[in-house]
Amino acid sequence: MSTRKPRIAVDMDEVLADPLAKFIKLYNRDYNVPLDLKIAPGNEIGMHVPEHAKLKLREYINEKGFFRDLDVIPDAVEVMKELQKKYEVFIVSAAMEFPNSLQDKQEWLAEHFPFIGWQHIMFCGYKIVNTDIMIDDRIKNFVDYDGRKLLFTSPHNMLLTDYERVNTWKEVAEKLL
Repeated sequence: MSTRKPRIAVDMDEVLADPLAKFIKLYNRDYNVPLDLKIAPGNEIGMHVPEHAKLKLREYINEKGFFRDLDVIPDAVEVMKELQKKYEVFIVSAAMEFPNSLQDKQEWLAEHFPFIGWQHIMFCGYKIVNTDIMIDDRIKNFVDYDGRKLLFTSPHNMLLTDYERVNTWKEVAEKLL
């Protein structure tokens, strides 16, 4: 009888990759109006732009290439390498909502996380996964999930208190390594 390593599902956007910084960069480019990086706790980025620009945010995320050059969240690469020694790690992204993101995300992962094989990358709609731990910034992905839930801090979830929280990848390492 073989024993498997515990499994971890790790989200991409706002956990491994930083789409907020890209939104802000594009918004500043297109509107030449500074957008505050300090998004109020509990708010989505769309709550910080004028009404006429809200649809533009949706356009950005649907553009081919939007997800290809996102910044990596600090310490994510190093901690993910260490997690792989102890866990079976899966990248689980609800990428189907944005079909143009599929190739971008695959190429981004190959560039920044080449040690994660394609067999451990899941692009899906609902995150119905059989893992022991899930690291995500969206609590909707914890619905009907029975494993340990680690809520990765993002401005939109800062007011939520019912979940075990991790603010940085260093905190992920402290809890899981």
